[in-house]
Amino acid sequence: MNAGTEAESGVRYTTVAIGLHWLMVVLLMGMVSVGVYMSDLQLSPQKLQLYSWHKWGGVTAFLLVVVRLAWRATHSPPPLPTSMPPLLQRAAHAGHIALYLLMIAIPLSGWLMSSAKGFQTVYFGVLPIPDLLVKNEELGKALKQVHELLNWALILLVLGHVGAAIKHHFIDKDGLLWRMSLRRPRTGEH
Repeated sequence: MNAGTEAESGVRYTTVAIGLHWLMVVLLMGMVSVGVYMSDLQLSPQKLQLYSWHKWGGVTAFLLVVVRLAWRATHSPPPLPTSMPPLLQRAAHAGHIALYLLMIAIPLSGWLMSSAKGFQTVYFGVLPIPDLLVKNEELGKALKQVHELLNWALILLVLGHVGAAIKHHFIDKDGLLWRMSLRRPRTGEH
């Protein structure tokens, strides 16, 4: 296919998939930002409130990933451009699998960490989420490190994902970026 042809042919993700993708982008950016900010704060009511918000966001992110996976299981994504070498296609698929695994593992590690540290999550201050572990401070410290490591892995993977999207848009000009865009490309735009 010629540059831009794929975008113009209407080969896009579904509107629901696009909406879930960008909702998750905003949520994860907020979660990482709040997580980095709150980790260095002294113990205070503000820090406790930020931790609650962060945990609520984590539960929400986990639920959104479940919805995304259910949607993806019932709605096949558009194929990658035939101009992409098979090795790059496999790398793209592996990257997406890794993103999904991290979007599941990170909230679970946070939940386990909170449980081990003895801080139950109460979703939006209303729905208590059961602890998965008994209180164990040493395990809580180890799980905090796991949670942070997984977040750094996600950040690096997202940067690679964004870099690949930019490369496809500006160098390959294959219309790949438009498949997940909130707006449709104008004729000739790619």
